[in-house]
Amino acid sequence: MRTLSVVCLVLSSVLVLLAGVGDGRWLTQVPAKDAGRDNPIVHDSQAQQVGARLFAQHCAECHAENAGGRNGKPNLHTGHVAQATPGQLFWLLTNGSLKNGMPSWSRLPEQQRWQLVSYLKSLQ
Repeated sequence: MRTLSVVCLVLSSVLVLLAGVGDGRWLTQVPAKDAGRDNPIVHDSQAQQVGARLFAQHCAECHAENAGGRNGKPNLHTGHVAQATPGQLFWLLTNGSLKNGMPSWSRLPEQQRWQLVSYLKSLQ
């Protein structure tokens, strides 16, 4: 019985940690100047396709090939992602949310992060 209680406590803790990204709380952490940034490559016809390839290389391991989420990681087809501004998504890619298991992708060149944003916005 004690083992079951420990397992339940661990699972509850994991769900609380993951909820921060999945429920959109990270949006409140984005500074206004970053949230208001526009995607400079929004009119690039190849940006979504390149972003999809980058997603497959860097993001699908946690978020699944179809961005539907995997192993408790958030589904990126949710309203939180749809409602997020390009600047907010770029900020999250750049800064991550380590307490919620989202790494920083700042090592990717800025253009690639914007291509990922283009792809994420195309999911909606």
